[in-house]
Amino acid sequence: MILLYDTLHNKKELKEIFRDGRFKISAAIVFLLAVVAFFVTYKQYKNTAAQYNEAKVNERKVWESQGAKNPHSAAHYGNYVFKPKSPLSLIDEGVDKYTGISVFLEAHNRNEAAFSDAADQTALSRFGALTPDFILLYIIPLIIILIGYNIFSKEIEGSTFFILKSQGVVGWKLFVGKWLAALIPTLVIATVLFVVATVALTSLNDFGLFEWKEIFALYFVYLLYYLIFTNVVLFISSKVKKSGIALVINLVFWVLACFVAPKVASNLADAKYPYPSHQEFNEQIANESKQGLDGHNPWNEESQKLRVQILKEYKVDSVHKLPFNFNAYLMQKGEEYQAQVYAKHYALLKEKAKKQGGVYKSLSAISPFLPTRFLSMAIANTDYESHWAFTEAAEEYRVAVQRFLNGTTEKNAKYNERYVAPADTWSKLEEFNYESPTFSEVYKQNTSVFFVLVIWFVLTAALLFFTNKKY
Repeated sequence: MILLYDTLHNKKELKEIFRDGRFKISAAIVFLLAVVAFFVTYKQYKNTAAQYNEAKVNERKVWESQGAKNPHSAAHYGNYVFKPKSPLSLIDEGVDKYTGISVFLEAHNRNEAAFSDAADQTALSRFGALTPDFILLYIIPLIIILIGYNIFSKEIEGSTFFILKSQGVVGWKLFVGKWLAALIPTLVIATVLFVVATVALTSLNDFGLFEWKEIFALYFVYLLYYLIFTNVVLFISSKVKKSGIALVINLVFWVLACFVAPKVASNLADAKYPYPSHQEFNEQIANESKQGLDGHNPWNEESQKLRVQILKEYKVDSVHKLPFNFNAYLMQKGEEYQAQVYAKHYALLKEKAKKQGGVYKSLSAISPFLPTRFLSMAIANTDYESHWAFTEAAEEYRVAVQRFLNGTTEKNAKYNERYVAPADTWSKLEEFNYESPTFSEVYKQNTSVFFVLVIWFVLTAALLFFTNKKY
């Protein structure tokens, strides 16, 4: 700021930007859109938080009020677990609207997350929604273009560089002053938006806890993003003699960076590491499940092997003489085998997702939008990694529930006895508690993406500076 106000021209540059009718109108539109986006998102997430708390309490009440019942019947009765909303999803909703918010847990089956917001929306939702991340990722770069597309080209068109130098303006001060003049209005807009978001977050009750370093990290990521766009816009302005042509080239860069590059990256990743269809995936699991232990079929080959092994281990000649209920034991072993099958195939699916993510991240070099998008979702805990963490936690809990229910029968019932557990049994099951990945974990997983964004800034800054040393 001291450097900017050291020269009369730099004062004039900043005043012209703030007085420019285009900037005033566009800034007003952005603030209006931002207010609407934050208001709508704020109200929506308050409702979501209330619904989450209500659903969690009600589901627990339903589970505990089953009354006297056979534990395996309770296993098939099942229960739901719900994914808590990340506080920073107020800023970046990421993939949460597409991935589902709850998982139904039952015996023998691993179900996928369901009840996504996108499932209830019309085809118009494909065109995008007015959300804070949409404004931060797409609209503010347009403001940068509007501010800076002619910041150098107008001097070229008016042949005023020699006049400025004849007045004693130092070239590098002129250059840095124009860079700051183009950047400061954007920083003001972005800072105001993040302050509003922070105030909104701190005013929410029962919406989870967030670390201050998370929101500062998110702000820093977007700051780098805007610095990169500023560097590119000013570079184009300094090399193109006509302001109109500079504007067109900048808009083409915006379209390529924000729309074309993500689509290209997505298509390349899908082509290189395609997912199996839902039917193929389920068939693979079903075929492998048939080859192993079936807890419902004591005459299954693997079940018979287990029976012989247990009788030999306990040195008895009949399952009636075992110190536990063999039916429940067999049921639990069947659940464990089934869980291993699911774990194996979901691990393969996750590995494919990881490889696709690797393709996305390796292509971050073609657009600053990609690393910014990845980091924004990761810090907000609304990316696919966060979704996988929730579904795996839900599966671990499902396996623990089956172990608890089968263990209850195994310890309290005789062989072939229809056991009915007392009504207070269900309250002894621990509740599902999910904790999102910490900021440190997120940073470790995305260090390479962060460095790509830093490299984008360094390269664009170097390109802008070294090609404009004459100023």
